[in-house]
Amino acid sequence: MMRSPGRDPAPSDGEEASDSTPLLQGAWPAEGAPVCCSARYNLAVLAFFGFFVLYALRVNLSVALVDMVDSNTTSADNVTSKECAEHSAPVKILRRQTGKRYQWDAETQGWILGSFFYGYIVTQVPGGYIARKVGGKRLLGFGILGTAVFTLFTPIAADFGVGALVVLRALEGLGEGVTFPAMHAMWSSWAPPLERSKLLSISYAGAQLGTVVSLPLSGIICLYMNWTYVFYLFGIVGIIWFILWISLVSDTPETHMRISQYEKEYILSSLRNQLSSQKSVPWVPMLKSLPLWAIVVAHFSYNWTFYTLLTLLPTYMKEILRFNIQENGFLSALPYLGCWLCMILSGQAADNLRAKWNVSTVCVRRVFTLIGMIGPAVFLVAAGFIGCDYSLAVAFLTISTALGGFCSSGFSINHLDIAPSAHHDSWHIVGI
Repeated sequence: MMRSPGRDPAPSDGEEASDSTPLLQGAWPAEGAPVCCSARYNLAVLAFFGFFVLYALRVNLSVALVDMVDSNTTSADNVTSKECAEHSAPVKILRRQTGKRYQWDAETQGWILGSFFYGYIVTQVPGGYIARKVGGKRLLGFGILGTAVFTLFTPIAADFGVGALVVLRALEGLGEGVTFPAMHAMWSSWAPPLERSKLLSISYAGAQLGTVVSLPLSGIICLYMNWTYVFYLFGIVGIIWFILWISLVSDTPETHMRISQYEKEYILSSLRNQLSSQKSVPWVPMLKSLPLWAIVVAHFSYNWTFYTLLTLLPTYMKEILRFNIQENGFLSALPYLGCWLCMILSGQAADNLRAKWNVSTVCVRRVFTLIGMIGPAVFLVAAGFIGCDYSLAVAFLTISTALGGFCSSGFSINHLDIAPSAHHDSWHIVGI
């Protein structure tokens, strides 16, 4: 039975008994304001492209580094790589060897690739506080803009030396660290409870598609041009996205210039019973919260695997499985294509289970988290025992990463499930 937008829906006793989290307390029906051309789904699409750019800027170095380093430097002492025979025919395309090569050993490459996360971890928690002060729109926009601008200077930093490149990548990490907290802050004001899985899955799926596109595209650019253009291309795309984001997005439905009155009332009514009067951060209750610690542990466990593969998969494809630069980019992207598809499908499935089948939010989050954690672990461990079976290695890594996409509708959304919406009075802590 539909309720008029102007009224606060009262949950039945059955609803309260089946799910005591803030998510479905006073939840609005799934059928509300139309989806087509709506402001909330336009926000999801723009966020999708934002995270597309974000991850393209993050992973392009993983492929470019393969072409930046003199191959004799990494292969000379790599005994493991000699166990797998070269199975690819030599690339017969006349390559432009104008990109400078560097004598960086495996340890140096590890420092370069890992330096991004030194900055990334610093701004995770402050990002939620800053989003509360300046708004998620500006924080997300300038976070990606800063990363894009720093990316343009990557070739210059590489010429200055390893230290300069490490510092530059750490600065990029600082910019990207605020993006997920900023986006969560925006969705706390924009996402109706029963559309939450769909909206967040759409926006965050851009990260996976950005990886899918940037890895092979970086390989093609390295093959036909040289590695410097990888950073120039993605840096410029990031700046273009920033202009669109600042022009078209608002922090809340109330400040949006083009939202319909019906959609505005629909969103505000659906969130009304979840608003909090808390004006300060409840540190002690947060530190004692078992659900919060469960989210932290889940993020740590999942991201350990995800970012290890994201950063080192192209190097594994080159040094161990001995794929050439073009194959490397395409095959490194394949696992993230599977993850992107699983994210989109799981978001739809999770909201349908909750809205149409009355499955509790807790049950949905648990089941999707279990699939997204246990499945990848099994196939990743299995990949370590297959030796030089190229097809099986790619298949296991693809299945492992794809199943991780179910986590997008599991613990990845739990931040909004357990935290009340307060229109910038709440503090969203994210670790993605």
